[in-house]
Amino acid sequence: MTAPSLDVTKLDLYAILAVDENATEKEIVKSYRKQALKWHPDKNPDNPAAVEVFHKLSKALEILTDAPARVAYDKIQKAKKAAEKRHKELDSKRKKLKEDLESRENAAQSQKDFDVAANKNFQAEIERLRKEGSKLLEKEQQLLQEELKKTSEAKQKDEEETVTPKLKIKWKAKKGDESNGGYSYTVLQTMFSKYGDVLNLLISNKKNGSAILELSSQYAAQMAVQNEKGLVENPLTLNWLEGQSVPLGPAAASEAESQPDESEDRANNIFTVPDPTKAEKRDTWSAYQSSAEKDYESLVLMKMRQAQERQHLIEQMKKEDEDT
Repeated sequence: MTAPSLDVTKLDLYAILAVDENATEKEIVKSYRKQALKWHPDKNPDNPAAVEVFHKLSKALEILTDAPARVAYDKIQKAKKAAEKRHKELDSKRKKLKEDLESRENAAQSQKDFDVAANKNFQAEIERLRKEGSKLLEKEQQLLQEELKKTSEAKQKDEEETVTPKLKIKWKAKKGDESNGGYSYTVLQTMFSKYGDVLNLLISNKKNGSAILELSSQYAAQMAVQNEKGLVENPLTLNWLEGQSVPLGPAAASEAESQPDESEDRANNIFTVPDPTKAEKRDTWSAYQSSAEKDYESLVLMKMRQAQERQHLIEQMKKEDEDT
């Protein structure tokens, strides 16, 4: 009877002999005898498997009773069990990773389903609002339009109020007269500064006897128009160009005429002791002027537009010189 070929490294020889891995040679031989008698082919003529089992028992006895062969076999089995343990642990980790992945995928799918449902519900609400219309939205939009209109009107009003008064000044002066009829920039500046701040003063370079004056307030311009006569030997003529205000009443005009000509005092370097009556009148004038002028923001806007206004005056002066 030919024994079948066996790969011993794949067999658990200790399990075949039913002994522990630490069994002695005596225990191994005793177990072999017991198993061999049970599985001997002569005692099992009708059992084909008995031949294979008996052959495995013989091979197990042969290896485990030989010390070097047993040591070599044990090393192979330890390495094999260690590899199986690693594979088992790896399989466990893989299984855990797989479970975690599936859990995350399920959570992600649940979140996705929730987002889709929420978005669908939101779109349905948007569509409902589109069909029904939002009264609150319409009301707010109407209020917004009204507010924008008010802001625009207020801005337009501020722009209109920030227009500073401008006067055209004329006097007699012959062509080529270097003194320009007695009126220089300094003379005119001094003459009109008593009414208020002089923002711009442009004297024509092409034609003697002509200038354009821009004052800081309508009140100052009105006072200048009603009261300033210029030099006695060469009077001034003042006309409105822009920003004309309501004329002052007779009382204010007569009061202005009764005030001494302070410009001549400054020009002649004359200093006088302040008169309480005059101081009181100046206080009244100052209070009136303050009430007529713009608030702080309007004044700031006015200053920002001075450069543009000056250019406008220059162009206007050039145009008038060309017309004459």
